[in-house]
Amino acid sequence: MNPTFMITFFAALDYLQCKLISSIERQHRHQEWLAFLRKINRETPKHLQLHLIVDNYATHKHAAVKA
Repeated sequence: MNPTFMITFFAALDYLQCKLISSIERQHRHQEWLAFLRKINRETPKHLQLHLIVDNYATHKHAAVKA
């Protein structure tokens, strides 16, 4: 497979409302990850708590993400 055609698919499932929040990106950097986290925050009702399960990919551990 040619790496120039690789994409990243971010997804979050709201099980109770049967809603999928997703984003498809050309890169998987901390900037795209932060944008996706902000999208989840915007699309989730404020009265609900968010619980995220993520892998240990370096993008998820970037200093800007932890702040």
